[in-house]
Amino acid sequence: IQPAGDVLIGIPTPDGYDTSKLAVHRINEDKTTVEHGVTVQDGVSYFQTDHFSKYALIEKGSMSGAGTDDTAKDEGADSSDTPKTGDRADMTPYILLVIVVGSAILTVYDYICKPDWIRKNQYLSKAFSTTPLYLVSKVIGAIVIAMVVLGKGPKFILSADTGASMVSLSGTLFCIVLGFSFILPFLTDCGIMEFLGVLLRPVVRPLFHVPGRASVDLMASWFGASNAAVILTREQYMKGFYTKREAGYIMTNFSLVSIPFCLLVADTVGIANLFPAFYLCICVVGIVLAVIIARIPPIRTIPDTYQEQAGKQLHEEVPQEKGILNYALEISCKRAEGFNAKGVLASGMEVVMGMVFDLIPIVIAWGTIALVIATYTPVFNWISYPMGLYMKLFGVKEAFAAAPATLVGFTDMFIPALLLGSISAVKTKFIVGVLSLVQIIYLTEVGTIIIKSEIP
Repeated sequence: IQPAGDVLIGIPTPDGYDTSKLAVHRINEDKTTVEHGVTVQDGVSYFQTDHFSKYALIEKGSMSGAGTDDTAKDEGADSSDTPKTGDRADMTPYILLVIVVGSAILTVYDYICKPDWIRKNQYLSKAFSTTPLYLVSKVIGAIVIAMVVLGKGPKFILSADTGASMVSLSGTLFCIVLGFSFILPFLTDCGIMEFLGVLLRPVVRPLFHVPGRASVDLMASWFGASNAAVILTREQYMKGFYTKREAGYIMTNFSLVSIPFCLLVADTVGIANLFPAFYLCICVVGIVLAVIIARIPPIRTIPDTYQEQAGKQLHEEVPQEKGILNYALEISCKRAEGFNAKGVLASGMEVVMGMVFDLIPIVIAWGTIALVIATYTPVFNWISYPMGLYMKLFGVKEAFAAAPATLVGFTDMFIPALLLGSISAVKTKFIVGVLSLVQIIYLTEVGTIIIKSEIP
């Protein structure tokens, strides 16, 4: 998908750069580059383009005059004329390559040979024992990441808009999982969720029909990342603190994108000056939708039962003879009594094995397929036509030009912001920007985690 006209793109300017020497280079598929001038404002370098591609912010090197003293470099200084891009060696793609290809090989081996050393191991079985659908997905994921990292393959896979984007996103997900998996027990097993659950139950339960502890999931997405909140919800369901209905509802209504990402979207579409109103609308619309969705199908039709092996572990009802604060302290302290380092390591390792070796390959496979469809086919232009008619009915300017952005967010949360760059009407940018961020379910991020979560 390419913009219909010029769009304004901003890149954070690294510290120490000489802003008088900055330029942006577009890196084409044939390795040639096209230079764009930049304007620096508030630490961000802005440039205009009519083409989405790979771009690098560079500081032009000084050309040394032959035999002149006034151009000599200080001792130890870098005399190379190579542009400085701020990039540093990143081993994450190569680590992911080993993980994803290794996961595909072991999953194929497990599916064919069914070895006991995998099937009878708590961690390995979670990572490598799977169904034919996920087996094929892992193989596709391995092929995609091998093509991207080695730079060999068709353009529609290697493009920064498709496969390369998914490998980059998976690197972020890898870091989140690796860190959050071992931080997660401090949120769930130290009594924090019990304490807040009891205090907030009188508000959260009547409004949203979920336990008060669900507010922690919301905060995890607000201040962290939406996929971190989905991982948290999944673990709470597996431990018996949410029913199937509650977990499904929380994942699809409480896993909002973080505040910094909302600001990034607002800045990308050119309405950063309206961010307070923009974010207020996101919160209000999100809350209203959450109240409504809790009371209608399909959420209402999901069985309101706990995970079979864990059973019900939730105890937020306050006994009549106890005050709400005293009871909150009591059950939170009781929960914290069983907290220990061994439990943190065991719980964290279980999440890491399941997420890293099972989830990330599938995220790469499904996300790449979705982005290829969104970028290289007119499918979303076709299916968004009714949305164009709907917005036109309510007087939204440039309705049909903005219509694809209302649906393409299902594949990835940032694509709508890029598409809106060609829209000139501020109100249209505002409306579609809010819509893209209250969708919540993005296939490249939380969608795949939800599908793999064992929740109906």
